[in-house]
Amino acid sequence: MKIVVLAGGISSERDVSLSSGGMIYRAFRKTGHQAILLDVYLGYEGETAGIFERDTDWAAQVSAVGEECPDLEAVKALRKDGGKGFFGPKVLEICGQADCVFLALHGANGEDGRIQACFDLLGIPYTGADFVGSCLAMDKGITKDLFRAYEIPTPRGFRLKHGENEKTDIPYPCIVKTCCGGSSIGVCIANDASEYEKAREEAFRYGDEAVVEQYIKGREFSVGVMDGKALPVIEMAPKEGFYDYRNKYQAGTTVETCPAEIPEEVSLRMQEIAEQVFAALRLRSYARMDFIMSGEGEIYCLEANTLPGMTPTSLLPQEAAAVGMDFGQLCEAILRMAHSRE
Repeated sequence: MKIVVLAGGISSERDVSLSSGGMIYRAFRKTGHQAILLDVYLGYEGETAGIFERDTDWAAQVSAVGEECPDLEAVKALRKDGGKGFFGPKVLEICGQADCVFLALHGANGEDGRIQACFDLLGIPYTGADFVGSCLAMDKGITKDLFRAYEIPTPRGFRLKHGENEKTDIPYPCIVKTCCGGSSIGVCIANDASEYEKAREEAFRYGDEAVVEQYIKGREFSVGVMDGKALPVIEMAPKEGFYDYRNKYQAGTTVETCPAEIPEEVSLRMQEIAEQVFAALRLRSYARMDFIMSGEGEIYCLEANTLPGMTPTSLLPQEAAAVGMDFGQLCEAILRMAHSRE
């Protein structure tokens, strides 16, 4: 099968996306697919005829660019057209030749539904949620509204626009997070007014809207859902602090246990809620829901991830492994779900 693994971009999660994309690409090449790895923003300047038949190490090429351009401004400077439009040279042309595009994008312009809507209009098959589910899940404010509407347990909170008068019904400590981010980028715990101001500034670095919510001290979990059915629960226990960007992606900073060592009834309840979230947000194919459980045993769903990470430390591959599905099989299963919709 001809597969484009689409990664990179210019979101704050570019490096995570490239790591995910590299692993997915190698898995497909190992199983005999005609796969290529493409940076959605930088695109491809060469000849596209017969591109899927070439014996090219696409992962090595993309990695070399990543090492050469460690920050987003350096990446943007590589675009000869000055960065007009999000899609790089020949991206849509190459994706149009593929049997399926495996979306390994994270963050803005990848997980927010825009690319999905574009591909729908162009008739390009792709993996993961469609543009509606992607948009609903990416906006944490909308997600929280839907959680309340569907009576899904979630911490109390509210949306806050830049420059808007603030509400004060959430006591300290509280969580402040950018509304449309991921990988815990732009997320802070504020213990007092001074820290709250700093947390707001950090959140608004990534967008014009933030979410302020009740801080729940407890154990952190995640539950993957594939085709509407929950995978085993995984627990993430950071050695220091909370499950932030560093603890998510730096090896050795977090102890991950799957299946989580919790009573069966708690595990079943968490899986049930994950499936409810999957349905409430109109998701399809696969996703991953994040949870926290208080010291009193109360379960709260925090958010949904429509394109979960597929890096060496990512959670979804660990959950799949707990039911006997290795990384290659996981990628194949996601690919099959995309084709079953056609």
